[in-house]
Amino acid sequence: MSPLKELPTRPDPARRSKLNRRQALGLLASGMASSLAACSKPDEQILPYVRMPERIVPGEPLKFATTLGLAGIGRGVIVTSIDGRPIKVEGNPRHPGSLGATDVFAEAAVLSLYDPDRSRTILHNGAIASREALLGTLTTELSEARGNQGNGLRLLTSRTTSPTLLRQIDMLLQSFPAASWHAYDPTDDENARQGAQLAYGQPLCSVPDFARARVIVTLDADPLGHGPDQMRIGRGFAQRRSDAGAFSRLYCLESTLTLTGAKADERLALRPEAIERLAASLARELGAATGVIELPERERLLLRKISTDLNASKGEALVLAGPLMSKEVHGLVHWINAQLNAPVRLINQIDRTPSGRQAGTLDQLAGDLEAGGVRQLFIVGANPLYDAPADLQFEAKAQKAPFRLHMGEYVDETAVNANWHVPQSHQLETWSDLRASDGTASLVQPLIKPLYGSFGAHELLAWITGKHDAKPYELVRQTWRSEAHGDFEAWWQRALHDGIIAGTGSEAVEAAAMLPPSIAAEAEDKREDDLSLVLRPDPCVWDGSFANSAWLQECPKPLSKQVWGNALALHPDDASHLGLKPGDVVKISAHDRSIEVPVLLEPGSAVGICALNLGGGRQNAGAIGSGIGANAYILRIYDKPWRLVQVSIRRTGREEPILTTQNIVRTPEDVRELHPSYQLGHALPSIAPSDPPSLMPGKPKSGDGHAWAMVIDTSACIGCNACVVSCQAENNVPVVGPEQVAMGRDMHWMRVDVYDHGSANGPQLGFQPVPCMQCEHAPCEPVCPVAASVHDSEGLNAQVYNRCIGTRFCEANCPYKVRRFNFFGYANGEEYGNLGAESYRGQKNPEVTVRARGVMEKCTYCVQRISGARRAAERESRALAPDEVRTACQNACPTRAISFGDLNQPDAEINRRKTDPRHYTLLGHLGTRPRTTYLADVRNPAQSDAEERT
Repeated sequence: MSPLKELPTRPDPARRSKLNRRQALGLLASGMASSLAACSKPDEQILPYVRMPERIVPGEPLKFATTLGLAGIGRGVIVTSIDGRPIKVEGNPRHPGSLGATDVFAEAAVLSLYDPDRSRTILHNGAIASREALLGTLTTELSEARGNQGNGLRLLTSRTTSPTLLRQIDMLLQSFPAASWHAYDPTDDENARQGAQLAYGQPLCSVPDFARARVIVTLDADPLGHGPDQMRIGRGFAQRRSDAGAFSRLYCLESTLTLTGAKADERLALRPEAIERLAASLARELGAATGVIELPERERLLLRKISTDLNASKGEALVLAGPLMSKEVHGLVHWINAQLNAPVRLINQIDRTPSGRQAGTLDQLAGDLEAGGVRQLFIVGANPLYDAPADLQFEAKAQKAPFRLHMGEYVDETAVNANWHVPQSHQLETWSDLRASDGTASLVQPLIKPLYGSFGAHELLAWITGKHDAKPYELVRQTWRSEAHGDFEAWWQRALHDGIIAGTGSEAVEAAAMLPPSIAAEAEDKREDDLSLVLRPDPCVWDGSFANSAWLQECPKPLSKQVWGNALALHPDDASHLGLKPGDVVKISAHDRSIEVPVLLEPGSAVGICALNLGGGRQNAGAIGSGIGANAYILRIYDKPWRLVQVSIRRTGREEPILTTQNIVRTPEDVRELHPSYQLGHALPSIAPSDPPSLMPGKPKSGDGHAWAMVIDTSACIGCNACVVSCQAENNVPVVGPEQVAMGRDMHWMRVDVYDHGSANGPQLGFQPVPCMQCEHAPCEPVCPVAASVHDSEGLNAQVYNRCIGTRFCEANCPYKVRRFNFFGYANGEEYGNLGAESYRGQKNPEVTVRARGVMEKCTYCVQRISGARRAAERESRALAPDEVRTACQNACPTRAISFGDLNQPDAEINRRKTDPRHYTLLGHLGTRPRTTYLADVRNPAQSDAEERT
């Protein structure tokens, strides 16, 4: 597809002339040819994941295995491509980082691929330049660098685990011995690295196995939260809690509410210093020679439960510490896990070069820049002028390097301050490789030729070492030639097909934990009027690198349901003390720096702790992400990047509404009715009958033998929103923008409701994904005056778009509120922002109708997938196999909380789930007979001593 308005020019009226028919047809043909060329496959061979016919049929999907990175960690995916257009991402079941699931960031990758705001050409001081001009300048600069062994050359990358890129970095440092390489990721946990150094004498990485953990204790850690390992950990957590006989127990001590805390069986909100004291006391309970620390009564009671459970579950007990914890606590946790024989595998760091080189820090690079020792600065895939801690003053120091080259996907904050900018290819446009958190390597193969004039990081590293004609395809193949035993081409095709390189996982390191480090515990907490600010990655835009994704900006944050921005989360008691209410804009200050941000109440925080997500306040993100939210990096400091103590908050007198798509349900009677929850070993809650007497006709007969239905296990759901974004990608669900969200007009076909079973200051949240219920007695059907809402022969509640006249009677009559109305032509001329750009059309799924203005739309159980599976079975003259049809939300779910199948197939998983004693129907007393039903939430809190005696 041709770029949108690339290099627009203003025509000269004096030279304006009309085209004749021959000229017009010639321009039309050339435009079609250029569009087809841009949407074609790469020149090199890429291998489909499944076997396809010899001749590719236009319109038929092809699937390719590749790898997407987050914070440098690879997660294996399978990308669906139609006519050379990647349109959908799903997980690769063979890859240990994804296990067949996705997260919101992987799902949104196809949207960022077609982003018209991506960088399109090489820039020199903001002006368009050629590749030849850049190579000429590089030749001059690097010849000077070779003269002094690269003494002034510095390379800054984001965190990377790519074996090929790390090999190239080794080669660069061999060519320039005095040069240095630095890596920076704003979400990295340096305390964890230093804690391992304290415990083992070397910076080992730990890979916990939640599937083997019966007792889990998290110390301000969020392993179920968004991050590179969410899919793997979420799967293990749900797997262990699927068996009542081996049901795990999760203790969570945290300062702010997280997804892990929401799923905890026992949770206590504490300030970080209190958590550190409790960690030291726990080590003493397990045999460490630490001093006695006095704890408040509630902490002492919880400590007794934790230590009892840990001692009783050795070999199946696990303790984790988060980034807010000091390096001493991390070292102490390593010692505790060693005493417990915890299900944790220790491996060497996976981001070192083949020769063992470790990247320098951003602080070291800033020092070199300040001292004037940097002549050539290369920044690849990083944006430090936005996300570097403010106290480093990196922007001012970077200006001291005479030659500054930046490579990135966008002309971002760092690019506009560089001498040279090189557009970086998208992950779906280039060859590369990455490692999963356990060290398993997998290949990154392109699904499409670069849409713009971009290059890969491997090409830039090759240019720096003088190899101007190197291709990423050959560079990656060179890395792996030694791994193949025998026929390399056969080995290469197998690696592309499977999506992983077998046998590349890191070997476990046998290391004995040293003596536990001592913790200098404070005598008491801070004063009640002292406030500390906790910073955390955003669950939707992460560190800000996804800020220009409209899908992610409009994806509700799991715990607050906020969209299009971030807010300062305050405990209600702190807000009351400061005289603040939700929506008040405050100025929060620390270390002589301040930002303005609206206030949001969060009952799950510890008193005296406020929280703010990173990733907002971008200035050069693009048409979607610029100017959204507040930039928390302005307050961040390098030594303690995750917490600022003694911050001040002042009212500004302004108000800014917090945009949310829904509210958390806290009314006790509604919570009990809509989201049943019970404790393991106790009686099931009373659940309303799902099929009360009715004057409506009986259950509809299935016309061709199928009866589709869905069951969702609320106990397994971790509220990650992967299903929400997956549904959006699969079904061409539009983005409406912040103005329409403020009017209650969001368009998501799937939402995740949140219910609070806890107390005012101790929330216990449960998640409930809600698609269309596909009611057999659908209230929406009899009220439609044009029969646009009808039942099909397989029991699905279908929506006939070309009949709909937009009365919205069906929406008003739906008790589940799952129908959406197109107030505007969100996909036809009235798109939000730049979403109407021609390039975005490449992402649309041709199997799903793009709805027009004035019609209702809703979940269809991915009827296009049902139809595709039926056609495939007919071609092969066979019946549909049990569980052969999988919906988009089902495939995305990392915990396998969603089951879908045919009720008329006895072997289908959904029939086993419907016989579970926890099975219930949402609003079953209404007699709607929904095909979407649920399994009740289960928690496993520890019994107190008094309960055990009774």
